[in-house]
Amino acid sequence: MKTTTRFEISSATKDSPLVKALILFLSLSFFGVFLLLPLFSVFTEALHKGWVYYFKAIAEPDTWSAIKLTLLAAAIAVPLNLVFGIAASWAIAKFDFRGKHLLITLIDIPFSVSPVIAGLVFVLVFGAQGWFGSWLSDHDIKIIFAVPGIILATIFVTFPFVARELIPLMEAQGREEEEAATVLGASGWQTFWHVTLPNIKWGLLYGVILCNARAMGEFGAVSVVSGHIRGYTNTIPLQVEILYNEYNYVAAFAVASLLALLALLTLAAKTYVEWRLKTETNAAPAIEGPL
Repeated sequence: MKTTTRFEISSATKDSPLVKALILFLSLSFFGVFLLLPLFSVFTEALHKGWVYYFKAIAEPDTWSAIKLTLLAAAIAVPLNLVFGIAASWAIAKFDFRGKHLLITLIDIPFSVSPVIAGLVFVLVFGAQGWFGSWLSDHDIKIIFAVPGIILATIFVTFPFVARELIPLMEAQGREEEEAATVLGASGWQTFWHVTLPNIKWGLLYGVILCNARAMGEFGAVSVVSGHIRGYTNTIPLQVEILYNEYNYVAAFAVASLLALLALLTLAAKTYVEWRLKTETNAAPAIEGPL
């Protein structure tokens, strides 16, 4: 009976070779046209005048300044979002409290709000004519059209990534292990470090990778708050826009290739983390002990 059932299910879900070939062709065509072809064109245009011009374009003072500012914004935004993501995920997955669903909704706001609108909100709050504009001006503090505004905008658009990766993972793992550690006398920090963190490490790294990629590639919100001050408030995406608008196409694609390389590295790291997470999940034995 089991053999017949297995055969019937297999026959019902078996596609003809023509359908398989068609699906494979459509998938590869979509992948080639919308992913590989743009990447290929970026590197082709970047190296259009040779390696010497390529490295010269990247070594330009304004471009190097944009690279350093991008790295600075990511270096500040990612750790802060890491701390927030862990804290929010821990609270949502491990505790029941009033306002829990509101917190989850607030975490999703950057996903639903346009980055341009987010930038305009920061201008409204911290701009010269904004709510705190006069106070900031009196104390000689500049946020909009300065580095702090870029960092704030980057934090805003990237803060859901870590939390959104950890919340479902922590909820799926439940609270039993943490409760057992507490009963055995472990402190809150010991419980997190020795029980929770090992269970979420690959999901945490996954969220950090996505957060970092978005931080370095963000354009809309950063464009609004930066003021496009060359050599001071331009990040890599803004520098690409300026070079392209000046018809310096080879230099623009040379700088854009840095973001393309970042995308490829992110994809490779993301794939590796997904593989490790799946491997550990499948290899985890079901622990059964005497009652």
